[in-house]
Amino acid sequence: MNSVSPSSLLYPVVNEEDVIKTDSRRFFTTQVGNRENRYNGQRNGTEALEQSEYDEVDRFKSKLISAWNNVKYGWAVKTKTNFSKSSPLYLLGRTYHFQLEDDVENFQKDFASRIWLTYRREFQQLEGTIWTTDSGWGCMLRSGQMLLAQGLMMHILTRGWIWPYAPLTPDSDIDIFRPRSPSRWSSSSVQQALIQTDRSRGPGELRRIHGSSPATLDHHTAEKEQQHRRIVSWFGDHPMAPFGIHQLVELGKTAGKKAGDWYGPSIVAHILRKAVEKVHEVKDLSVYVAQDCTVYKADVVRLCHSEAGRSVESSSQWKAVIILVPVRLGGETLNPVYMDCVKELLKLECCIGIIGGKPRHSLYFLGFQDDFLLYLDPHYCQPFVDVTKDNFPLESFHCSFPRKLPFSKMDPSCTVGFYARNQKEFEVLCSEVTEALMSLPSKEKYPVFTFAEGPSQDYMQEELFSCFTEKTAALSQSSKSAKPKRRSMDDFVLL
Repeated sequence: MNSVSPSSLLYPVVNEEDVIKTDSRRFFTTQVGNRENRYNGQRNGTEALEQSEYDEVDRFKSKLISAWNNVKYGWAVKTKTNFSKSSPLYLLGRTYHFQLEDDVENFQKDFASRIWLTYRREFQQLEGTIWTTDSGWGCMLRSGQMLLAQGLMMHILTRGWIWPYAPLTPDSDIDIFRPRSPSRWSSSSVQQALIQTDRSRGPGELRRIHGSSPATLDHHTAEKEQQHRRIVSWFGDHPMAPFGIHQLVELGKTAGKKAGDWYGPSIVAHILRKAVEKVHEVKDLSVYVAQDCTVYKADVVRLCHSEAGRSVESSSQWKAVIILVPVRLGGETLNPVYMDCVKELLKLECCIGIIGGKPRHSLYFLGFQDDFLLYLDPHYCQPFVDVTKDNFPLESFHCSFPRKLPFSKMDPSCTVGFYARNQKEFEVLCSEVTEALMSLPSKEKYPVFTFAEGPSQDYMQEELFSCFTEKTAALSQSSKSAKPKRRSMDDFVLL
């Protein structure tokens, strides 16, 4: 029912007959207007009800998709990951030997300290869309977030930082065994490790058995913990978070991508570069993306020296750099000759991981043991966490148990990440990575990627010059036929 407007009380009461005599159309218009108001009120009420029902259906659909993805990607079933006791395990440049009891605990703490970013649901709608979850399509963006988060942790906290709240419990989701034969793995060969996940709360929510609250932190550790919390907040699922899903999707529009699309590792590398360029939170950090599997050293030096418009000659300050190299390690499947090369890269402390995965299934690789890659999986869908609140819960941003993937199942399209704090570290990075790239068999002529001394423009000019100075038709035809075989960034878009 429509309420009476207060303004109507300002007019004197008149006889209905006088109204009809003085202006017959006024009476007609008033009646029609009342009917229209009643209709509009009913219509608005109906629309509000429909919108409420639509929102409820949308939330139910989001939860259903999340539940399906959790089942599809193995999060609904408790599984254990087996590790060999006789082989070393490499995690982002650190080596762990499980014959040593201390190394088991140190590995678990190290792994649980990495930032884990997964699907989320019920966050604020992505601008211009109806999406309130990235479940089912945002896994490559989440993998890219984890790689960037590791770079930021190295930049702000250093590689040796360990989360002081990483839990230790008697039970475990990992088995450490001495290999006999695959058919004879038994409980007698299992050594219990020290991490337990409370499945009733989800795999990211860590449970402590030594008290409900951690011990009081000293000043230095507490300061590091605040920095850790700040880094996590930068990846929050709200529009103002500099590296959150809202910002990354918005930046992806310049590459022709939108929410709900599949993102490839190369596209994500450029999205991360743009995200770091536009924020003020990390002014002393830059991101370089390699071109056509080549890192041009002069371009990196120019990028790291440029500050407030200064030239390379006038700027003495070096900005830290994250180097992202989109590569393709084979055709439809991984070429086995590149396996040792990938292993050597993951052994380096300057390596911040690899974003790739299986076909249409992105993962963040951060280590390996034998012929199995160690990864963090973004496909577990968790509820939205408001990181703008003080002391927001951190448990869902850390994973307490590792998973493994055979190298043979790795998709050849991926992006490798590295970090250098200063110019000296960059020079060491170039030397160590070059040595790792030389681990290919002698018969393999093409490395995964290369370093070039000069800037990219010089190489482009030389290429153009050599192209225009060809004098024979045979050479010209040969040059044309060779062009399609050149590696292109387009090769690295689809996973």
